[in-house]
Amino acid sequence: MTAKPEPGRGLLNPHDHTLILIDHQSQMAFATKSIDAVTLRNNAALVANAARVFGVSTILTTVAEKSFSGPIFHEIKDALPGVEVTDRTTMNTWEDPAIAVRVNAIGQGRVVLAGLWTGVCIVGPALSALDQGFEVYVIADASGDVSDEAHQRAMERMIQAGARPMTSLQYLLELQRDWARSATYDPVVNVAKELGGSYGLGLIYAKTMLGEHASEAGAHAAAAE
Repeated sequence: MTAKPEPGRGLLNPHDHTLILIDHQSQMAFATKSIDAVTLRNNAALVANAARVFGVSTILTTVAEKSFSGPIFHEIKDALPGVEVTDRTTMNTWEDPAIAVRVNAIGQGRVVLAGLWTGVCIVGPALSALDQGFEVYVIADASGDVSDEAHQRAMERMIQAGARPMTSLQYLLELQRDWARSATYDPVVNVAKELGGSYGLGLIYAKTMLGEHASEAGAHAAAAE
């Protein structure tokens, strides 16, 4: 074996997958107990803003928006105002013909999922996509269910079938992956500062106290000289 300065095949990049955000809606959130609503909305916003920064092909979908479940979280629409929201009747997003058309039009073999509830609306498309040969990633902390156990069992079931779990902050940083990528450096830092929790606070502190010297890319470049 020979070490090469190349990313592993299992890592995501902005142009090799379709992000599908499913049923981040008021009525679905009311009964979600595995994650509190504030954290859920924050993490969904983090994922949506990561997609915006990197131009990820994204599908937004709701279920019974007008008749029962209510609108998609405004944090998602604010980040992705130009992305059409597809409303469905199916609990399993993958069984909606309009979704299949959009997935096929994008044409990527990897799918990243997040939404409500994990045990129904994420398990359904995850297992269906895996069965059809897609690679599936699930953003666990931008998803939730009616209980901790419901969420955990759903995650376990998907992992056993071959899905790969990740977190919202992991998603953002995996797409960046190199602080020397200057085109997205500032946007990524800004998203992390606003929505990245304690990591974001650390960035705010460092850049306030150290100013221009608080640059990950600059620090690594200086160390290499």
